[in-house]
Amino acid sequence: MHIAKANSVWHHWREDGDPNGPPVVFANSLGTDLRLWDTLIPLLPQGYRFIRYDKRGHGLSECPEGPYQIDDLTKDVEALIETLNLGSVLFVGLSIGGMIGLNLAIRRPDLVRALVLSNSAVKMGTAEMWQTRISDIEVRGIEAQANAILERWFGTKFRASPETKLWRAMLTRTPIAGYIGCCAAIADADLSTLAVRLRHPVLGIAGAEDEASHPDLVAETCALIPGAVCHTIPAVGHLPCVEAPAEYAAVLSTFLEEHANA
Repeated sequence: MHIAKANSVWHHWREDGDPNGPPVVFANSLGTDLRLWDTLIPLLPQGYRFIRYDKRGHGLSECPEGPYQIDDLTKDVEALIETLNLGSVLFVGLSIGGMIGLNLAIRRPDLVRALVLSNSAVKMGTAEMWQTRISDIEVRGIEAQANAILERWFGTKFRASPETKLWRAMLTRTPIAGYIGCCAAIADADLSTLAVRLRHPVLGIAGAEDEASHPDLVAETCALIPGAVCHTIPAVGHLPCVEAPAEYAAVLSTFLEEHANA
């Protein structure tokens, strides 16, 4: 395990692959930690340096009091990339992780050479929807929302498997301050005016059964970005890297080989 202070917050991070290879940074979704990518990483091509981290308030990273803003989360990974001397990275962000990556690519285009927006969009939900979720969790905890969240996370087939118990445990053990802090960041974020300014290579990945970021929403975001392409994986929900790691790896590997060394 590794820990580094970035933007005044201690972040847990992990490195896999070739320490001298082109850097690829992974950013997780709301309510998950860097184990989100455990099954995927071994399926990716050799020769890359894979960096993943727990965003603030998640996993083993520090949990400052919220609410957070998308700029706070972006400055965190910006500082982490600089602290680790990664240079320009290929950034893979899922859900809120994708919003962080998009914001980073506009804020610091020198740090991003290409971007993957997985199950993400320029705007996710409404401020009212997120405030309702925040208020409910403040009173009843994450456990009260767990069933509904898992239905959004996973497709029908995967939800019937025992493995969902592990993901439920990860979700419900997320610090409440960290979870609702990131909910507030998503509620306030609208990156539509930034997306049209992107000139990086962009790949969108969607899940056909995603109830959190519908595939049409991912496609609409990609349509705002010049040259972006979008791929939908069938029969999966919001976390396709978990449900269909081989297909996810195939799509991502092609993008890596085209752009990680560019």
